[in-house]
Amino acid sequence: MKDNTHNEEFLFGKANYIVLLIGLAIIALGFLLMSGGGSDDPNVFSEEIFSFRRIRLAPTIVLAGFAVVIYSIFKKNKK
Repeated sequence: MKDNTHNEEFLFGKANYIVLLIGLAIIALGFLLMSGGGSDDPNVFSEEIFSFRRIRLAPTIVLAGFAVVIYSIFKKNKK
């Protein structure tokens, strides 16, 4: 009789998933850095939304996170 066991394999290796999770964490960090800077009073404008952290640093971190995610997808297994 035939052995009907299924040997299911994941699409990527363990290292790919670890790098993917690191990339997602970097993206989340970038979005956290972008948050805030608003004013509690809607009639008062806050210059804090134009800070270096929100305009330059956070989007750069998000793009770096996307680069890490793309790298994790294209990374070859050592098998």
